[in-house]
Amino acid sequence: MLLAFHKPYGILSQFTPEPGSRWGTLAEFDFPPRVYPIGRLDADSEGLLLLSDEPEWNARLLQPTRAHEREYWALVERIPAAAALQNLRDGILLGRQKTLPCRADLLDPQPELPARNPPVRVRKTVLDCWISLVLVEGKYHQVRKMTAAVGHPTLRLVRVRIGALELGSQQSGVWRELGDAERRLVAKTPV
Repeated sequence: MLLAFHKPYGILSQFTPEPGSRWGTLAEFDFPPRVYPIGRLDADSEGLLLLSDEPEWNARLLQPTRAHEREYWALVERIPAAAALQNLRDGILLGRQKTLPCRADLLDPQPELPARNPPVRVRKTVLDCWISLVLVEGKYHQVRKMTAAVGHPTLRLVRVRIGALELGSQQSGVWRELGDAERRLVAKTPV
């Protein structure tokens, strides 16, 4: 089985709690037995997370040689100029590694997502803006590090697509089993 879950803010992408952690876990959502997350979303990130009891999905989606697109919407401080977006597209040097080229665009129109709990901090003197980043890799805190490197820290991060499967209007905290057509969407769009 392959499940699509809209992971809420504050939930770890694992079933076992971390000692002393303030974050919740996937165990709170009554998943079927023997499923495990494919990949991760940080506890402070939201959006589409896949879970499965079929080990081949792990290899299919996480092997770098079988790269597939993942789209993230990031609420960032200030409105990025064309040069900042181009820097993101070209790849950013993070430590000693440069990120792969990606797609980076302002979202127009700006999406209206349900409020997050707790709410994103708002500064009256600093505008914010939603951008879309489409990556084929997923390093630790990559999107947050990339946006910070171009001077636009991420305030909220939502993964909205894996392959051709979109999160759409699925509610936060809700999971559902994917049918054959949707399973093909997940495996689609190798780069």
